[in-house]
Amino acid sequence: MKRLIILSITSMLAVISLEAQTEKEIKAEIKHVTVFPDRAQVDHETSVSLLAGKSILKLSGLSPYIDVQSIQVKGYGEFTILSVNHQNNYLQNLEDSPEVKSIRSQIENLQIKVEDENAAISILKEKQAFLVANRAILVKETTFTLEQFKNVMDLYTNNIDQVTMTTLKKERLIKDFNKQILSLQQQLSDKLGTQQLPSGEILVSVISEKQVSGKLTFSYVVSNAGWYPSYDIRVDDIKNPVSIFYKANVFQNSGVEWKDVKLSFSNATPWVAGDIPVLNPWFVDFYNPVTRMLQGKVAGVNVSRSEPSALNEVVVVPYNKKEEKAMEAAPVSVQKQVGETTITFDISVPCTVQSDGKVQTVEIQRITAPADYKYVTLPKLSPLAYLTANITDWAKLSLQTGEATLYFENSFVGKSILNVNQLKDTLTISLGTDNSILVKREKRKDFTSKKVIGTNKTDTYSFLLTLRNNKSNQVKITLNDQIPVSSNSGINVDPIELSGGKLNQQTGEINWDLLIKPQETKQIVLTYSVKYPKDKTVILE
Repeated sequence: MKRLIILSITSMLAVISLEAQTEKEIKAEIKHVTVFPDRAQVDHETSVSLLAGKSILKLSGLSPYIDVQSIQVKGYGEFTILSVNHQNNYLQNLEDSPEVKSIRSQIENLQIKVEDENAAISILKEKQAFLVANRAILVKETTFTLEQFKNVMDLYTNNIDQVTMTTLKKERLIKDFNKQILSLQQQLSDKLGTQQLPSGEILVSVISEKQVSGKLTFSYVVSNAGWYPSYDIRVDDIKNPVSIFYKANVFQNSGVEWKDVKLSFSNATPWVAGDIPVLNPWFVDFYNPVTRMLQGKVAGVNVSRSEPSALNEVVVVPYNKKEEKAMEAAPVSVQKQVGETTITFDISVPCTVQSDGKVQTVEIQRITAPADYKYVTLPKLSPLAYLTANITDWAKLSLQTGEATLYFENSFVGKSILNVNQLKDTLTISLGTDNSILVKREKRKDFTSKKVIGTNKTDTYSFLLTLRNNKSNQVKITLNDQIPVSSNSGINVDPIELSGGKLNQQTGEINWDLLIKPQETKQIVLTYSVKYPKDKTVILE
């Protein structure tokens, strides 16, 4: 009977030991990160050694901002993945960033210095107490000659002065160290306010019939990361093609540093649902307004709109013609992959992106595109001429809407927006103003008048538009102006003189497409009249 009980217990223990799952901590480095406009896909890879039976492999130290639905785990080897689970471990915080470690180290070094200075002050105070005690004994119990007394006083004074001044200097040092410690502690507090995050964990349950080695890959999407495009647009002169430097501005605050990883930038939007929307019936009915009784005083509310915060800008050094022999530094090697619906840029050089929310800029493409250059001016609004570059077949360039920094003739001329959300075959890029094109709009007083004839009043306005080309080459320029558009049958607008301009009757806009030779001046006359009843008022200026 006793032997039977022992055998039963042994069998039960064997069954329990077989069913027990061994939990094993594993580490998997981040190998690749694909950054989307407002999130990122992180890929890990690691080798594993498994014992026979069931095991739980735990990958920890991950971002707490993982989208659980996006987790993918793949195994390579003679084992089977039974399940994949995710959790945030609030008892284990993520590892401190290098910046936080540096601040902690500075605080510890300063605290050691304070301890050393306090110890030195204690010794000095002991020496001071010894000097004071011996001074009293010597003065009370010893008879000195005048010369001896003078020597004793000099010795005492020199020593007590040295002790006092040294103590004072050390106390000032301690005060300064404490100020530095306080500043660093405040800085550390600000950092830890955002970095004391729980550790994300992925637990993979696997089973193997024997002891084997294999490989696991992990993939998931995290928030608090993304990228946006920006451009440097350079034009040496209007005879040469336009150069577009395409840049990706990446940022992340996922809680985990991306250290020496292969980086890719994608314009995909995986968070947008792929289902075709349903067009529901649109019911209409008569509108019956509801009358409401308002009582009391209505309080006004001021609504303000905050502008987006400025990011770290990238300083770009313009190309200098004096250094034509020196080749411009090449960007990192980037491979562009164009899919059916997305475009991805793969960076060949490993990159490091810290989890601090700061923007890092990577140049991902350089484009040289032939362009048709044309100036545009609106002298009624601005006495400046704006240079534009018109690029055909721009859809092949794989551009996105973003801020552009403009350089013309090796000089910074301003910023603009490269807007690719257009339904045109030609992409128009604004390249800023050109001071070599002079524009002036002045009223011709002798041809401007106000007359009353019968029951009507007629106001006539005449303007002289002057353009001068001070450049050494011929330029194309579009001159835009306007006349008023009547929205009342009692008001009649008559374009008297347009100097060959094209009038849009619906908008009142007039366009002149001009070719101006070097050092040539062209003048355009614009005259129109407005007729309306004399007892009415029409604001025309």
